[in-house]
Amino acid sequence: MSVSQRCLCCVKYLMFVFNLIFWLGGCGLFGVGVWLSFTQTEFSSLPLSFPSLSAANLLLLAGGITMVTGFLGCLGALKEQRCLLFMFFLILLLLVLTEVTLAVIIHIFHDKLDSTAQNELKEGMKNYNSETGLKKSWDSVQKVFKCCGVTNKTDWFEVLNGTLPSSCCSVGTEDCVDGWSEPCYQKARQWLLDNISSVLVFGVCIGVVQILALVFSMLMYCQILCAEKHLE
Repeated sequence: MSVSQRCLCCVKYLMFVFNLIFWLGGCGLFGVGVWLSFTQTEFSSLPLSFPSLSAANLLLLAGGITMVTGFLGCLGALKEQRCLLFMFFLILLLLVLTEVTLAVIIHIFHDKLDSTAQNELKEGMKNYNSETGLKKSWDSVQKVFKCCGVTNKTDWFEVLNGTLPSSCCSVGTEDCVDGWSEPCYQKARQWLLDNISSVLVFGVCIGVVQILALVFSMLMYCQILCAEKHLE
């Protein structure tokens, strides 16, 4: 076996291993997204801006794309096909650029995004009495997080003519006069931040694997191209 063939073989198996890790990482992200979706079904009638639901959707999307990309990379490495490798490289490069762009946008405009989400939730509160699903979701949120309103319990005053829903108080309270003091948006946001640290560490690891997969896919592509030229 020549030096170039040994290099190709080495890069091939490294590429396969990294893409297998990448695919497993995608499965993990998708699994966390599914878990979060099922555990937060009580809140399904709230706008998608609600922090926990947004996280679930993002994880499902990221996990699905990562799984498909990882599978494509594994197949390209095993088959040693330049077309598959180049396709994998392009998709992964676009994915990495999209992730970086989204991270920058969220970092820069996080205050505006928070404000927009809060306004959407406040607007949705106006349908509390007319939509059964929305009413159930708001009651579930306030009971689970022991909170009241979006940014303040006074958010309900305009909707319920100066009164509070029973879910703003302890279980069994019929007429709620002095509800929970903490706002629901901040409480849900804090809950998400408290539980997302392990996901972020996992995401950073996936990012490192993505960069290495880009390098190995290009190395393998170049090695196959050189081998084909030598055969000619």
